[in-house]
Amino acid sequence: MKSISINKISALGQFFVFAGLLAILCLPLFWGIAMPQEYWIKQGIMLVIWVGLFYLNLYVLLPYLLFSRRSGLFFLTIIIIVPSVTWLSHSIDEQVGMKEAIQNHFHLPKEKINPEKEVIDHFWVTILALMLIGCSTVIGVGKRLRKEAQEKESLEKESINAELLFLKAQINPHFLFNILNSIYALAEGNSQVSDAVYNLSHLMRYVLYDTRHSMTSLHKEVAFVEDYIKLMDLRVMPNVQVIFDKPPVIRDVSVAPMLFLPFIENAYKHGISSIHPSFIYIGIRQSDDILEIEVRNSLFANQPSEKEESNGIGIVNTRRRLDLIYPGKYTLETIENSERSEFVVHLKLELS
Repeated sequence: MKSISINKISALGQFFVFAGLLAILCLPLFWGIAMPQEYWIKQGIMLVIWVGLFYLNLYVLLPYLLFSRRSGLFFLTIIIIVPSVTWLSHSIDEQVGMKEAIQNHFHLPKEKINPEKEVIDHFWVTILALMLIGCSTVIGVGKRLRKEAQEKESLEKESINAELLFLKAQINPHFLFNILNSIYALAEGNSQVSDAVYNLSHLMRYVLYDTRHSMTSLHKEVAFVEDYIKLMDLRVMPNVQVIFDKPPVIRDVSVAPMLFLPFIENAYKHGISSIHPSFIYIGIRQSDDILEIEVRNSLFANQPSEKEESNGIGIVNTRRRLDLIYPGKYTLETIENSERSEFVVHLKLELS
């Protein structure tokens, strides 16, 4: 069943409120009582005031006071507004000559005019003002709650999608096949086999066990990068220079697992050539609560300008993951420097 949108619910609520308001203002018509012109002038002016009061509360007082956690000021404003509307209604009566018009229209002697009627009128004006404020508050709060629920649902879906994309990126199948083929080729009397298998086992252990949690240690993440680079060295040509620059002493902090892989994977896919000399630079810097990673790789002529999609989640999806895990606490820059023939990715994280 298709759910009703927030705007439709709000519009329906406003329709019923104003339909009820018009019914109250036009009660003499339902009772078959003819009223003087001054009465309808006053009701027309009050209708504008009632509509203004409704939307003043809905679009100003609620969002800027109540929803901004200034409830005390909100209720104080209501306490000031309601008597002001009552006073305004009384002033309109005097300006249009309501009392005299009613007296002349119904041919009432002055002694028949009951002073208590004014008090009753003021009471009903106050009640109506409170009712309109209450209705607009219910509509405004309901609209906000519905919007928050939809945003939460959307965020949960985005989180699930990001998680699925992340899981897909944990291991690049082509990478595994290439590594296994490389190990197979080295199997005949080459001592590099044991080192390759050792590094691969470390990498697999990290992927299968350490990434199950939302956070991991920086030491493990850096060790994973080192194992990844060692395994990728089996595939790259001698004309490719790979530099991994890390702090001599790493202060261990918690980071999201597999956070650096998309940038490094992207560099290996787009930054090396079997024909031209090429390079990959991976730098990790740490200071206080700031963690930075910079990945630079060669940029070749006639290479597709779109480097966002790698065999992993890509830089675009990494941004979405960062938005979920580090909202407002990161900057991610991608720079294509044609003069220096390099592509740069720079991530800065606030870990506090």
